[in-house]
Amino acid sequence: MTWLVLALTAALILSPLAWAALRPPHPRSRGEADLALFHAQLAELDAQHAEGRLDEASHRAATLEVQRRLLAAPVTDASPPETRTSPLLLAALILVPVAGVVVYLDRGFPEMPSATLSERRAANAADDAIILQLRERLRNADPATEAGRQGFILLGNAERTRGRLAEASAAYRRALDARFDLGLAIRFVELEIERGETENALAWIDRGIAAQPDPRLRFLRGLTLARAGRQEEARTTWRALLAEAPADAPWRAAVQQSLDGLP
Repeated sequence: MTWLVLALTAALILSPLAWAALRPPHPRSRGEADLALFHAQLAELDAQHAEGRLDEASHRAATLEVQRRLLAAPVTDASPPETRTSPLLLAALILVPVAGVVVYLDRGFPEMPSATLSERRAANAADDAIILQLRERLRNADPATEAGRQGFILLGNAERTRGRLAEASAAYRRALDARFDLGLAIRFVELEIERGETENALAWIDRGIAAQPDPRLRFLRGLTLARAGRQEEARTTWRALLAEAPADAPWRAAVQQSLDGLP
């Protein structure tokens, strides 16, 4: 039964590739391909507008930009050469699942039972013992030293993984008090937002922006304000960030989406 399930799963995964490789070719000219792409982009913009993810002005501007590129696209009537299915691709469709089965026969163990409750508890207890040992070693450590600072960061990561957010926050703060670091500050602020400590998060964001005005901190400032119920301040923060952002900034869409999601 196990092998039947594996075979059916492999066939299901490879079926789209097989269909693409074996179906009759349908060549398109460059112009046809560009036209299909632009129409798909326009349809996606219309769908986002209908769902409320794009306001009227943003939808109109994006539509005009797609239409401008559509008009500027080169028109060609030349048909591309006929494409044929690669023998290498067809061979891969057969060899990949066969190789997978061979490796699994040699290394696999489908009858292996899952870990018991007692085993999982033992593993958790071992992890807790390691964290406790790390806490003890850091009790008198100086976070101003690089070794001490890295130790508190490691402790914060471990506590956060175990779901002990207050302990993780305290460890991160010891490291940040010793030396400001943008990456750690962002991690700490995200943790404070998760804990609902918005005022503390805002204080550290403002401190971070004063030291290094990174757009990630400015985004988190808007997020913290939104979580604190200060929607208009969040809106102002994100609008200012978008106004000053480069046109090709990869995070513009994320900020705009958050802005559109404000009530």
